[in-house]
Amino acid sequence: MKTFLPYRIPALDDEERALLERIETLKKERNAVILAHYYTVPRVQDAADVVGDSLALARAAEETDAEVIVFAGVYFMGETAKLLNPDKLVLMPDNSAGCPLADSCPTDEFRAFKKEHPDATVVSYINSTAEIKAESDIVCTSSNAEHIVRQIPEDKPVIFGPDRNLGGYIQRKLGRDMIIWQGYCYVHDAYSWDYIARAAAEYPQARVIAHPECRREVLDHADFVGSTGALLAYTEESDAAEFIVATEPGILYEMKKRSPGKSFIAAPATSGSSGSVCTQMKQNSLKKLCECLERSEPEIVVDKDLAEAALRPIRRMLEMSA
Repeated sequence: MKTFLPYRIPALDDEERALLERIETLKKERNAVILAHYYTVPRVQDAADVVGDSLALARAAEETDAEVIVFAGVYFMGETAKLLNPDKLVLMPDNSAGCPLADSCPTDEFRAFKKEHPDATVVSYINSTAEIKAESDIVCTSSNAEHIVRQIPEDKPVIFGPDRNLGGYIQRKLGRDMIIWQGYCYVHDAYSWDYIARAAAEYPQARVIAHPECRREVLDHADFVGSTGALLAYTEESDAAEFIVATEPGILYEMKKRSPGKSFIAAPATSGSSGSVCTQMKQNSLKKLCECLERSEPEIVVDKDLAEAALRPIRRMLEMSA
């Protein structure tokens, strides 16, 4: 008997169906678009007009002509959507859904860190606060970080933050020294190869795929490393039938929908566990999403001067990623 079971799509119940219908009506009434990250719960993904990773959602926020943007994710994502759409109403189902990775980089400490390296180009992961973005030269996502850093001259020092694991991965891949802030995502940092190896022993034909926010020991053993969007594309295109997935297990819903004949196993973060879960992403529920559209709150508001400063490195990222 296997310890680690493949993912199964949850059945839709009557209450969820009614909420989805109500949300669809409200979207039309409000001229609203719903953006949701792959790590949210399946029914929130079902309600969304766009489901994606950070880069795809940033682009969707920039390009939408909807009057209202509802962002189902964590706070920095809703904040980024507001930076890109200062004149639009931007809502979140739960604006207390924070990001411990973003919180691991206090603004005052980061400013002091920058002063120690005054000649460095500052590249900040999009998983950061508006204040940290405002302190940066360029923002990046896990899907374009390598592409962004490659474009910075080799003789120019680079500060990379706040995720040490993503920074270390890019540093090793490019063979380039970088000055790395020592923050991390608790979800991805929880994976260790010792536990994943147990799942791999049960599924010897499975490909192990991992997000670059994971620790080096996991990335060194993985068959493929990539952003959530890249992991999803890999599972679609690969001829493999089984995958052990080392990222937040919310992505398994979309993987299974796109490749129903394949098996997806959430990489264990502890013995017998079924993945490492982002509790903040899971704060986005279908009921909260519906209430948010009905009440037009919680609204995301960003100070104008801060927004202008934080938007510049985001625009530069989008230009460099074109």
